[in-house]
Amino acid sequence: MTDAAQAYRDVAWQSRRDQMILEHLPLVRHLVGKLTTELPRGVDVENLEAAGVLGLVEAATNYDPEREASFKTFAYLRVRGAILDELRRNCPLPQPMLETLARVRAAYRSLPAPVSVTALAAATGLSEDEVADCLAAARLTRMVSLSPDSREWTTRLDERGDRPETPLERAEEARLLDRAIAALPERERLTVTLYYREDLRLKEISTVLGLSESRVSRILNTALFHLTEYFRGRT
Repeated sequence: MTDAAQAYRDVAWQSRRDQMILEHLPLVRHLVGKLTTELPRGVDVENLEAAGVLGLVEAATNYDPEREASFKTFAYLRVRGAILDELRRNCPLPQPMLETLARVRAAYRSLPAPVSVTALAAATGLSEDEVADCLAAARLTRMVSLSPDSREWTTRLDERGDRPETPLERAEEARLLDRAIAALPERERLTVTLYYREDLRLKEISTVLGLSESRVSRILNTALFHLTEYFRGRT
């Protein structure tokens, strides 16, 4: 290949990359919007958006259309991961919340598996809503590990596509996830489905269910915790 031909290919590739970035900037805002509805007030949204844009640029740079799925799917995971990494580096939790997390963690370790939000509330003296808020903070920032062998209040829904797996492993995990979701109470099951599989924001789900956004957020985080416990009981 001549130098001129290589230079042309480089320019064409750069143009395609820039176009993918520009077309998918709304994806960054969408993901930041979904995550910040579950975080305490005062989080620096601009920093999260900047981190998400960097994740998008990285995705566009590394995207190989011959090996990967659609660019939107490929970018979704990397943008979300970049935003969560920024949250971990800059923990937004106030000291009272960190103390509450310590109480919930201690209770979790003392309870027989599988643990429920109701059991955690009874063991800590907190309300179920307070426990749900605590779970949301821990899940999004991943600052707290509940037990030595836990995956820090994350579920396979949070980590979709992050681990290399064979098609057979992915199919088996998908079947397990379907069974886990089916085992949830109806309202939790519907909320998880709308949030992850229909990709709706909490505001949109609240309209569908006729509930406040804060109530939907708590239902979602309770459901994710119960899914984590379902998986823990089968490992």
